[in-house]
Amino acid sequence: MSAAASTPAYRRLSVEERRAQLLDAALSLFAHRAPEEVSLDDVAEAAGVSRPLVYRYFPGGKQQLYEAALRSAAEELRHCFDEPHDGPLLPRLARALDRYLAFVDEHDAGFTALLQGGSVVETSRTTAIVDGVRRAAAEHILSHLGVREPGPRLRMTVRMWITAVEAASLIWLDEDKQPPVGELRDWLVEQFVAVMAVTAGRDPQTAALVEQVLSAQDG
Repeated sequence: MSAAASTPAYRRLSVEERRAQLLDAALSLFAHRAPEEVSLDDVAEAAGVSRPLVYRYFPGGKQQLYEAALRSAAEELRHCFDEPHDGPLLPRLARALDRYLAFVDEHDAGFTALLQGGSVVETSRTTAIVDGVRRAAAEHILSHLGVREPGPRLRMTVRMWITAVEAASLIWLDEDKQPPVGELRDWLVEQFVAVMAVTAGRDPQTAALVEQVLSAQDG
């Protein structure tokens, strides 16, 4: 067999594959460093390509690349709550939190910069991307509750809990990832039940849901 025949043929990446490669490299960097600390040279080096190639795919420079990476991360976060509607609610919620907290753990510094804001690359568009994740998470949870027309108190309770999950995640990172992630997950599930129970005292719709959730757990 000739040397030419034994050498794997070089395959040029498609536009979609190259763009995905650059986004993966950017996400890896943003996962561990604040956005303003990442340069296009850093992304090019991580992807093993030249800086002009990065500009070819993202002519808007770092801002465009950051927003594209953020959309990719947001899509991944949305999928965290995409749990099959089988079995009791609380185990489903725990599995969704497992995926969410695994994302937080993997993208620690980037997650902090993303949610705390104040980055030099933050814009109304990036803020809208993050808010879209929160709204999607709320819709997933309401869907798991089997509610098509939630009242204002129930909707507010679910959105408040999502905010609490975000805050707990940031504090967890700041506290060197203590308590252990499994304990944090269980605590957040318990908090969900607790805030729902408080709202149940003022809202018949939520009261019926709490009774349904607790009955399923007992069963």
